[in-house]
Amino acid sequence: MDILRWVERNSLPVSAWEDPEKVDLVLRSIDTRLDGKQAAAWSRKRNRRILNVVMKYAIRRRVLRANPLPKGKESTAVVKTTNAVDKRSLLNPEQAAAILDWIRCRPRGGKRLHAFFATLYYCGPRPEEAVAMRVEDVILPEPDADDQWCELLIHTATPEVGKQWTDTGEIHEQRDLKGRAEGETRTVPGHPALTRILRQHIEDEQLQPGDLLFQGESGGILAGSVIRRAWRGARKAVLPPHVFESPTGRRVYDNRNTRLTKWLNDGVPPAQVAEWAGNSVAVLLATYARCVDGQLPDLKRRLEAAGDLP
Repeated sequence: MDILRWVERNSLPVSAWEDPEKVDLVLRSIDTRLDGKQAAAWSRKRNRRILNVVMKYAIRRRVLRANPLPKGKESTAVVKTTNAVDKRSLLNPEQAAAILDWIRCRPRGGKRLHAFFATLYYCGPRPEEAVAMRVEDVILPEPDADDQWCELLIHTATPEVGKQWTDTGEIHEQRDLKGRAEGETRTVPGHPALTRILRQHIEDEQLQPGDLLFQGESGGILAGSVIRRAWRGARKAVLPPHVFESPTGRRVYDNRNTRLTKWLNDGVPPAQVAEWAGNSVAVLLATYARCVDGQLPDLKRRLEAAGDLP
């Protein structure tokens, strides 16, 4: 109650929203970080979207008569954003191999983390999807089979949202796949190299079908802090200083970006890549089209083969 009284004493009346100068002041505040610098474009866009939801709620409760926030182009002109992946963030095969090898040789849990990062690199799941996978979600071929491609069944995500935001008090929250209907699943093929890695990983850890595929030291969900620390340490150890400071592989998520881009560059149809990635084709192309490279010579040959005017 003391907190609520403090808020009441230090808050302006609702009528302040009828003053355009006050509205402009609020918009400037939510677009600014605590250090006085402008917030990132996505943060500004999200903050304005949340504020609009608050205004709509106030109107529905008859606290306000109309939404005082700018509308149309005026509201979004300063928050232009892009989903396109920065081409500089992608890893080449040599860099990926060096990072994965360093992680594999890491003294504490290196082999477990190596299997996790190899799965991100070869199959491109989101990190929150990979940590939610169970052993039974991996379909491995027989060791003597001619086809050594494995399959991953992805159906759940456990993003890290913080204890204060979950009903259970746990750091992770179990959810359905991002942008997909409730209960929807997808199957992703895994390279024979990943088949060998996962088969050895399951054997070394003595995992059972219902166990988490990638576990922390205590057997629970692999913590995001452990994942990020291992990835940063590997980058710093194997990449030259100027590359380490660059966007190249800076985020764990860049493993996914690298794989999806490689599928597109290898000629896999966008519809198939979108299915494996759990995206729509429109989102896939908007995000990765700038990273598609190496196909121009083949396209030129096709265009030349079509002939010229008489």
